[in-house]
Amino acid sequence: MIKSLCLLALMATFGNCGIYSFTGSATAAKTIQVDDFFNNTDLGPANIGQNFTNRLKDYYQQNSQLSIVAENGELQIEGIVSDYRISPVAPVASGNAQNLSTAAQTRLTITVKVNYVDTLVPTNSFKDRTFSFYDDFGNDEELTSVQERLERKIFDQILIDIFNATVANW
Repeated sequence: MIKSLCLLALMATFGNCGIYSFTGSATAAKTIQVDDFFNNTDLGPANIGQNFTNRLKDYYQQNSQLSIVAENGELQIEGIVSDYRISPVAPVASGNAQNLSTAAQTRLTITVKVNYVDTLVPTNSFKDRTFSFYDDFGNDEELTSVQERLERKIFDQILIDIFNATVANW
């Protein structure tokens, strides 16, 4: 009897939480429109914008109840891949004044600029918000051999950040 009352109280408490769901989405919207992200980088692979767009659509489908629509979505998201930067990190001194110091690692940084429109709650909308992340790799590795793995890891974090900023309201 007490267990039943506790369960009923719990259901009543969580039943009144509104639009929160255990999938992480905190929106009443049913549809999202994800427009193509374009590659606006000097160094990024030609297909990086399309890859990011596809990953973003997949992420929303897997982590929310939102349906992806081609137009007139209650939520709308679009943007550009604005930076794809490779830079040396972790300098190593050679110990010889005649030899130049080198870097032990190289960092790949990807930046995405996003516009988001929430037609149901316009105050949640934002324009030109930047999301960026990086990963490092050793100088004994060629970028081409680790590029796919690095991009996947970087995209994973950027996707989480975008999701949290849009429908999770974090």
